[in-house]
Amino acid sequence: MNTKKMMAQEKVKPFLLQARYGIEKESQRVTLNGDLVQTDHPTLVGNRNFHPYIQTDFSETQLELITPVAESVNEVLAYLEAIHDVAQRSMPKDEMMWPLSMPPILPEKEEAIQIAKLERHADVLYRRYLAREYGKRKQMVSGIHFNFEYGLDLVRQLFLTQTEEASMEDFKTRLYMKIARNFLRYRWLLTYLFGASPLSEDRYFDSEDRPKEPVRSIRTSHYGYVNKPDVQVSYETLTRYSEDLAENVAQGRLSEEKEFYAPIRMRGGKKVADLFHTGIRYVELRNIDLNPFDRVGIDADEIEFIHLFMLYLLWTDEKLPADEWVAEGNRISDEVSLEHPAKPTAHLAEGQRIFTEMQLMADELELDGADLLKKYQVWLDRPEETLAARVLALDEAEGQDVAATKLGRKFYDQAWARPYQLAGFQEMELSTQNLLFDAIQKGIEAEVLDRQDQFVKLQHGDHQELVKNGNMTSKDTYIAPLLMANKTVTKLVLARAGFRVPDGETFSSIEAAKKAYPRFAQKAFVIKPKSTNYGLGITIFKGETSMTDFNAGLAIAFAEDDEVIIEEFLPGTEYRFFVIDHQVKAVLLRTPANVIGDGERTIEELVAEKNADPLRGLNHRSPLEKIQLGDLEQLMLKEQGLRIDSVPEKDQQVFLRENSNVSTGGDSIDVTDDIHESYKQLAIDAVEVLGASISGIDLIIPDKDKPYEVHEDYGIIEANFNPMMHMHIYPYIGKSRRLTLDVLRFLYPEMNI
Repeated sequence: MNTKKMMAQEKVKPFLLQARYGIEKESQRVTLNGDLVQTDHPTLVGNRNFHPYIQTDFSETQLELITPVAESVNEVLAYLEAIHDVAQRSMPKDEMMWPLSMPPILPEKEEAIQIAKLERHADVLYRRYLAREYGKRKQMVSGIHFNFEYGLDLVRQLFLTQTEEASMEDFKTRLYMKIARNFLRYRWLLTYLFGASPLSEDRYFDSEDRPKEPVRSIRTSHYGYVNKPDVQVSYETLTRYSEDLAENVAQGRLSEEKEFYAPIRMRGGKKVADLFHTGIRYVELRNIDLNPFDRVGIDADEIEFIHLFMLYLLWTDEKLPADEWVAEGNRISDEVSLEHPAKPTAHLAEGQRIFTEMQLMADELELDGADLLKKYQVWLDRPEETLAARVLALDEAEGQDVAATKLGRKFYDQAWARPYQLAGFQEMELSTQNLLFDAIQKGIEAEVLDRQDQFVKLQHGDHQELVKNGNMTSKDTYIAPLLMANKTVTKLVLARAGFRVPDGETFSSIEAAKKAYPRFAQKAFVIKPKSTNYGLGITIFKGETSMTDFNAGLAIAFAEDDEVIIEEFLPGTEYRFFVIDHQVKAVLLRTPANVIGDGERTIEELVAEKNADPLRGLNHRSPLEKIQLGDLEQLMLKEQGLRIDSVPEKDQQVFLRENSNVSTGGDSIDVTDDIHESYKQLAIDAVEVLGASISGIDLIIPDKDKPYEVHEDYGIIEANFNPMMHMHIYPYIGKSRRLTLDVLRFLYPEMNI
């Protein structure tokens, strides 16, 4: 099989970088002081027996984070970062993840190490067996399992260039077996570059049989978590591989197939025998230590290098018969694993040859990656830059445990710095990020179909839901959001149903609207676009208004929409009622954008100070929006006889907006428990009339402490089909209302979230 020639075919080249990735990352849970925790698996995480993302490995303290299959490096890292965030913020606040592959200080007595408390008795029995066979201490070592699949289009194109195999499945099997043999032969290079478990301490060994000096990777050496020497398996063909595994199980050298701890596993079915029917779909690389200098244990450069390395394994030829080739690789791998991390490798010449050939491959196949190859090739001549050497340097400077605790705390602080965001998906709307967080936490599979359009697919068992913008779901009819997007129609529908709404008129041209000035000039009124949300283009006039200011308000509104509404201003306080499935889940008082004077600084300076709050950001990706100083704000200041360079008196509150939207810089205050039930029922009834399942409806209430009795006790000024949830989850003042969880409960009642 001349794969080098096959890969050089013009019809193959466009697919060479096509691949699918999956990452399983293990981590021990420790206290913020670096001590192994005594607590059980986090209770906030959904049932670990079916959880697709967060499970328990050998011990109760050992998390296993599992990404879905991804088709790009950025995508797989985004999911890993998100799952990492969810896991960290689901743990008790005084716990963090240990960043090293080697565990923290373990209990003196091995029986104090808790085996995972799983529901299936068979799973517990298997872990007890492993504890007896290998010892609990070795089981506490963590690492990365990297799943890699060549793109299906790539494999198909390679298949079409050859004539040796008639079956696509047979071709894939032959291809992946070659990869497995080459990986076992050359895997030492990954250990040299990314090995990061250099210290052999009592926490890991039960005897004195251990290296006396630091090494590159205890975990990947024969001292590591490997099978006993009498377990031998051939990689010559899938048939021999399967037969040898079955023989080892039959002879009692392995309890079952999954006890075979090879550096690479063929995947495609639950058992190896299944591979004869399914074919080998992907391989699992199991020799990668945690990168303690990266928050999630692996970074983009490492993944991209592994991808190029996997292409090299496909491109290069074997030099010896299968079993000899693998045996030579095992010997070299163990030698490199046990080398001193700060010293050059004895296999420097072969390493240089591999890099030279990888660069030649990249040039011939027109692949990107020259800079990446140069970066890691330098590490061959500078072993001090490898991960193991850097870990050793930290140990020599301050001790491994101190250094690991500092790194763990740094990553812990990063996870908690902005708890309203979800790493990996920060550019999405905040409500969508919070929905993704809750879905991942509770074990609902979440796939982002379109980041820009905020489209997410949720899956639990056979139950699938599509969600847009965090709360637009299949539970609403198509007409409901269209109705609420049209403020004129919304008012008509509500008024005809008997609800109080402000009187007003809709204008389709600025010329016609200007002629209405005499009708509104002497009373309080509002100018707003017909079909926008987030308070865009709204101007409120509470007293006698000049024609200049009236026309300015019209210009602002018409800049946002082709039609504009001018309506009466209803006196009272505005409240946002969040209604979902005939229940009011939250009520928010929103205070318009404002600053408090100190008698020294200008309004512009006070705004800058308030905007420096980390809770404030732009484009709804923070709980509060930054206050702007645009035309609307300056018009509001003008009505108060102020400018942006004015200096307010001490404790003087200056409002920069009439409308109280958080999206225009307002403050959010939760008042759910303070609002009389009669107003909540009004909100529920109004949303039902609009035919919506989820809506944010804005009520003006002059006196919230007075129960609703007469029409003048309230007014409905707006209904929103995609109400922001993050302002309820992270209010400026008051209790958090986790509305994204309410959305999931609504969509998945069978889960009892």
